[in-house]
Amino acid sequence: MIDVRKFMLKYKGLLSAAGMILAVALIFWTVNTPAIVGASATQRELPIYAVQRDDKVVALSFDAAWGNEDTQTLIDILNKYRINATFFVVGDWVDRYPESVKALADAGNEVMNHSSTHAHFSSLSRDQIIADVTACSEKIEAVTGVRPTLFRCPYGEYDDHVIHTLRDMGMEPIQWDVDSLDWKGISAEEIRTRVLKNVKPGSIVLFHNAAENTPDALPGIIEGLLADGYHIVPISQILLTGEYQIDNTGRQYAKR
Repeated sequence: MIDVRKFMLKYKGLLSAAGMILAVALIFWTVNTPAIVGASATQRELPIYAVQRDDKVVALSFDAAWGNEDTQTLIDILNKYRINATFFVVGDWVDRYPESVKALADAGNEVMNHSSTHAHFSSLSRDQIIADVTACSEKIEAVTGVRPTLFRCPYGEYDDHVIHTLRDMGMEPIQWDVDSLDWKGISAEEIRTRVLKNVKPGSIVLFHNAAENTPDALPGIIEGLLADGYHIVPISQILLTGEYQIDNTGRQYAKR
C-alpha cells in the first residue's frame, strides 16, 4: 500500500498544487481499482471446479458418504455404456461397505478421498486435516491397492487453509461446476434436464450414490452426452498435466 503522506512530502517540490491533487487522485484510483481487487481475488486458494478443454470431454462424479442401496446399480449402468466415473468415498463408508469399494475399483472406476468422517474441514487444524485425509486414503488403498490422489471436501466447504494443506499433501482438491441436485430428491427427468442443459467441455458433474432418482436419471444423461459428441472419463483423465493455473471461477487452464 502506498503511503500518500510520504509521497506528497517527497515530491511536493516537483508538483504544482493541481498536479499534486491529480497525483493523489491517481494513487487512490490505482489502489482501489477493480483490476487490482480482481488480481487479489485470483490469488485465493481454489479447488478445481472444471477444466478448460477444447475437446468435448466431461467427467461424472459421485459422492458416497452414507447409503449404499444403489451403488451396484450405478456400476452396472456405467458398465453397460462402457464408461467410468470417479467416486469420492468417506472412510467410514469404506469400513461399512468394503465390497462395494472393491467392486467400484474392479469395474475401472476411480475411488477417491472424501475425508474419513465427513467433518467440516474449515474448523480443523492442519494436523487434523492431514490425519483425517491420510486415514481415509489408507482405507481406500487397503481395499483397492491404489492410493487416492484427488480429494473432495465434505459439504463442499473449504478455505485457503484447507486447500493449501491438501495440496501440500499432494492431493488435488476437486469441486464441480454442474450440480445435478439429485440430493434434493428431484425427479429423474429434472436431474437429466439440469445436467444436459449445464454441461460443457471440461465440466465435472456432481451426483450422489444414494440419491433416490439418480439411477433412473443416469442412463438418459449418458445417452444424451454421447449423442452430443461427449467423451465421458474419470476426473483424473480430464485434468490438465504440467504447469497450470486456476482462474477465479475454479477453472483449470494451461499456464500461459
